[in-house]
Amino acid sequence: MSKSIKNQREILAKLGITTLNEMQEEAKLAISSHPNTILLSPTGTGKTLAFLLPILEELDPKNEEVQVIILAPSRELAIQIAQVTRDMGTGFKTNEVYGGRNFSKDKVDLKHRPAILVGTPGRVADHLRRETFSTKEIKTLVLDEFDKSLEVGFEDEMKDIISLLPNLEKRILTSATKDMEIPRFVGMRNPLLINYLGEKIAKLKVKRILSPSKDKLDTLLNTISLVANQPGIIFCNFKNTIQYVSDFLTSKGIPHGCFYGGMEQKERERALIKFRNGTHQIIIATDLAARGIDVPEIKYIIHYQLPMRSEEFTHRNGRTARMHAEGTAFVLQWQNETVPDFISNVEEVPQISSGARPEASGWKTLFVSGGRKDKISKGDIAGLFMKQGKLTKDEIGMIELKSDCAFVAVAASKAKEVIKLASETHLKKKKVRITII
Repeated sequence: MSKSIKNQREILAKLGITTLNEMQEEAKLAISSHPNTILLSPTGTGKTLAFLLPILEELDPKNEEVQVIILAPSRELAIQIAQVTRDMGTGFKTNEVYGGRNFSKDKVDLKHRPAILVGTPGRVADHLRRETFSTKEIKTLVLDEFDKSLEVGFEDEMKDIISLLPNLEKRILTSATKDMEIPRFVGMRNPLLINYLGEKIAKLKVKRILSPSKDKLDTLLNTISLVANQPGIIFCNFKNTIQYVSDFLTSKGIPHGCFYGGMEQKERERALIKFRNGTHQIIIATDLAARGIDVPEIKYIIHYQLPMRSEEFTHRNGRTARMHAEGTAFVLQWQNETVPDFISNVEEVPQISSGARPEASGWKTLFVSGGRKDKISKGDIAGLFMKQGKLTKDEIGMIELKSDCAFVAVAASKAKEVIKLASETHLKKKKVRITII
C-alpha cells in the first residue's frame, strides 16, 4: 500500500508549511479523539489539510484495501482533494472517481486499491453498488462541503453510500457555511462541533460600484481595468450570462477563461489549469467556482450578478483574501438596484472611468501526452523542454502532472518552437505529443 510513510513534520515541510493554524490544530485533535466531527471554517483556511492529517495517522500501511472515502459535491473539488493528498507525499495511494470520467478508467485505477478514495456521490455510489472494491476495511467517511453533498439532488446516492459502508467508525463533515440540517441517515450521533465561522476575513474589502446602464458591461470593463493584470474571478448566476460577458470581453481583446457546470469536464479542467498557471488572469464562472476549487491567490472577485443567497455570497468572497492575503470583492449594480440585506460593511465607489486594459499574460499552456502512469515526472518534462525545446528555466512555468498527461506553462513567444523541437520525441520510453491548448 505504501512505500515510505511520512510523519506530520515531513508532510508539512514538503508542503512548505511551518506550523498549523489554530483551526487546524483544534480540528486535528478533535478528529483524532472523537468518532463524529463537524468542522466549520471559512473558505481558504485549510480545512482539507485539517482533516487529512489525523486521517493519515490512523491508516494501516499493511492494509491493501480502501480505508477512507472522501465525498465532494463537485468533480473539481474531488480532484483537488486527491491532488493535495498526493502533494503531501504520504506514501499512501489515493485515487479520485467522478462523473464524466470513463468508468473503465476507474476500474483500472482501482485494481490496485488506494488507501484513500475521493469522489463525487453519484460515481462513488455506482462503484459501491457494483462492488468494485471491498468495503470491509472502510472505517472513515468524510463529507467535504457537506451542505452541498447532502442537498436533495444527492440524497439517494448519499443514503446508498452510507448504507453500503457497514463498518464506519468515524464521520467527518466540513463546510464554510452553517445553514444545513444533517439528515438522520448520516449517523452523526453526538457530533463534536468545531466552529470557526465567527473568524472574520479581516483583509477582505467589499466595494460597490454603480453602473449607469442596466447591462453593466462598460462598468465591468472599467473595473477590470482598475485591477489590470491581477488574477480574479467574475461571478455570474447563469451560463448564458457567462457567454454574454465572455463575448463582450473577447470583443475588447481581453483574454479570459470560462467555467460552469454545462461545460465538458475536460474543458472545465483545462480552464482551471490555464487560470492556475497564469495563461489566463481572468475566469468567468458560476457558483461552481465558489467552493473548493484549486486556484491561485486571487486579488479580487467581481459579482457581475449577485447570488440569491447569503451563503453563496460568502463562498464567492472566500475565493479571495485567503489565509493571510488581502483581497477585494467588487459588487456591480445598476444605479437603480438596492443592496440585498445580506451585504453589509460595503464601501461605495464612485463611477470609475476606463484605465489600462489587461494585457496577455505572456504564457501559453502546452499539453503533453504522457503522465504518472508512464513513470514520467515533472523533472522529466522540464528536462525535455530545456534540452530538446531549448527553453531556459525562466521560460517554463507551472507543470501539472496527471495520470495520463501533463500541462505545462511556457513563454508564449516560445510555444510553437517548443512543439516543433520536442513533440514526437521519447520521454521515459513513451513517444509524447505536444500541442497548445
